[in-house]
Amino acid sequence: MSISKNTMRVGRTYQLVNYGEVFKFKTLSIDNNDDFLIKTLDTLEICKLSELYEFGKGKDFKIDEIDE
Repeated sequence: MSISKNTMRVGRTYQLVNYGEVFKFKTLSIDNNDDFLIKTLDTLEICKLSELYEFGKGKDFKIDEIDE
């Protein structure tokens, strides 16, 4: 079952699915706007979580915690 953004924790690893794309990332910190600074595990890029779904959320949108 998918988790909500409110239950995510810093330092944990997650997988986001949106429009058929899969992103694995680790949360680094949280800012004042309840957005997370993340590090994608595939590209090692550092960005904000909101950038992964800035063009909308598909019917398959879900976030799951995964083991590293």
